Amino acid sequence: MSSLLTSIDSKTNMVGKNRLELLLFRLNSAQLFGINVFKVREVLTCPELSALPGAHSHVRGIAHLRGEPVTVIDLSQATGGKPITDLATAYILVTEYNRNTQGFLVAGVDRIVSSSWEQIHPAPQGAGKAHYVTAVTEVDKKLVQILDVEKVFNEISPADETVSESVKEKSKDVDFKNLVVLVADDSAVARNQVKRALSAIGVEIQTVNDGRSALNWLKNLADEIGGDISHKMPLLISDIEMPEMDGYTLTAEVKADERLRNIHIVLHSSLSGVFNQAMIEKVGADQFIAKFHPDELVSAVQKWMSNRAPQA
Repeated sequence: MSSLLTSIDSKTNMVGKNRLELLLFRLNSAQLFGINVFKVREVLTCPELSALPGAHSHVRGIAHLRGEPVTVIDLSQATGGKPITDLATAYILVTEYNRNTQGFLVAGVDRIVSSSWEQIHPAPQGAGKAHYVTAVTEVDKKLVQILDVEKVFNEISPADETVSESVKEKSKDVDFKNLVVLVADDSAVARNQVKRALSAIGVEIQTVNDGRSALNWLKNLADEIGGDISHKMPLLISDIEMPEMDGYTLTAEVKADERLRNIHIVLHSSLSGVFNQAMIEKVGADQFIAKFHPDELVSAVQKWMSNRAPQA
């Protein structure tokens, strides 16, 4: 386990190169699941858990980690499976999502593998809306499922999606008519959160679920308009972790196209850490916002769209 932790701490050089590293784990079967190592603070054998009266049924308890209480969620149970019963052999993935620290209880950890976002594919169509798989890939000829942990966490602790009246009031000074905001995020929960927040101030949005689709959408619009599209589509809000193409690579591709480079880009991600700001500057994004705070997001939209005069 110590070598695994060392690997998580040390491998940061792939960010911004459309590459990632996945920590592979199992729940209650041989099926492999994956999570981006940048969301994992540490991996621990399951410590003694304290009961939390009145908690959600998927919360197994509280782990006290160096004096910090961390809520532990049974990831198998939370995604529709059976509870993990053998805590003596189980592990906790301590993660940072949406400005919160939480632990996910898993039955076992496998290893860390390097991959490319081009090898990460969206969840198959036809699976319905209730599933928790946001992407899939293949490792050693075995299917690896990447879970929509944002959906899991939001079902247990729903985010406040209310835009304050004071922030809404500021939108009266911005003319959003004939303007479109593109939102790229592989999580349906995240897309809907952004959509509801921006709808509160009357912004028209277009959504896509991966970086490649976002870039193609923008280029198709540029072909249709025949030049700079920022007067029509002044703002892109993009997740960082996405199948096919991550948000950093998407940003760099947008800035490299003279028809797109005037679009403002806000990277909106549950990833956190000092490397984000460095990467924002490197690829040319305008702002990073950690998910999910509706007032902060709407204020950013107001800021980056206020200097764009709509054209017919």
